[in-house]
Amino acid sequence: MRILYGVQATGNGHISRARAMEPYLRQQGAEVDFLFSGRPAEQFFDMQAFGHYQLRQGLTFVTAAGRVNYWQSFRQASVRQLWQDVRQLDLSRYDIILNDFEPVTAWAARRQKKPCIGIGHQYAFLHPIPMENANLLSQGIFRYFAPANYSLGLHWHHFNAPILPPIIHTTFEAVASEPTLVLVYLPFEDQQQVLQLLSPLTEYQFSVFGPGLPAQQLGHIQTQPPSLDAFKQTLARCSAVLSNAGFELISEALQLQKRILVKPLQGQMEQQSNALALTKLGLAERSDSLNSAVIANWLHNDSQLRQVQYPDVARAICQWLAADTPDQAASLSKALWQQVSGF
Repeated sequence: MRILYGVQATGNGHISRARAMEPYLRQQGAEVDFLFSGRPAEQFFDMQAFGHYQLRQGLTFVTAAGRVNYWQSFRQASVRQLWQDVRQLDLSRYDIILNDFEPVTAWAARRQKKPCIGIGHQYAFLHPIPMENANLLSQGIFRYFAPANYSLGLHWHHFNAPILPPIIHTTFEAVASEPTLVLVYLPFEDQQQVLQLLSPLTEYQFSVFGPGLPAQQLGHIQTQPPSLDAFKQTLARCSAVLSNAGFELISEALQLQKRILVKPLQGQMEQQSNALALTKLGLAERSDSLNSAVIANWLHNDSQLRQVQYPDVARAICQWLAADTPDQAASLSKALWQQVSGF
């Protein structure tokens, strides 16, 4: 089986899911090529696992100071380039297209009548899950941004829909948590403002990862640029995670039983809905704005939230793909949720 795997690269979570899927696909004997879009080439890092991957411009959202800027997103979008990439992408050598919300491969598959399976968190929004500020535009994006013949939505709970538990890239080893170590990942915020918020909280050690940050120690705050290994090691060692409300990092933090505070990206319906789901499920705390007092109160609050454990969803999906039974996604969903503990 020859597979082209299209991955939306605007967030690291999509790439992390592809990292989890890659070895299991090859174990099933699949020949896999990867195509990424939505990020400049120089902003990719630690991509050795994907071999000679392809890049396309794709589409993305522009953010500033923790908020989506829809006007700049529209100005910078190149629909002409997207359509040109869709038309020029030759899928004749592939049996199937896997897609994690990547528009070039999804629309090329539809145009060339190739079977396309969407795997990702965004496909869960095609079902009646908790949503905040949903409207016709957001629903249109989920339905048409990267359409698929079959979709496997991922979420922290099934919400009585045929969606799957999260795919979690679990290559890190279990280590003892350090009680005062906090991982901070707020890539959509002004990084200097983030450091100012953390500066008074000297009882804790903060490891802050973010775009444009140098690797340096500033008293009780360590800053680092995006890095796969360092990030995973810090996530394993920390006791708490302060982040935006992206799906994949939160999934990994839940699996490792970390305390979580999310600040959803304003104007981004997906992240706001994620934050809503987390609070409804009792899995994490939420704040729509951050200041030193909010962070301190969260860190000092020792109330226990729900803890969950998810199965190896990547392995199960790859076995399901090898069995060539796309019409049995509901059975796959039911079997996986029976293995989830905590609900």
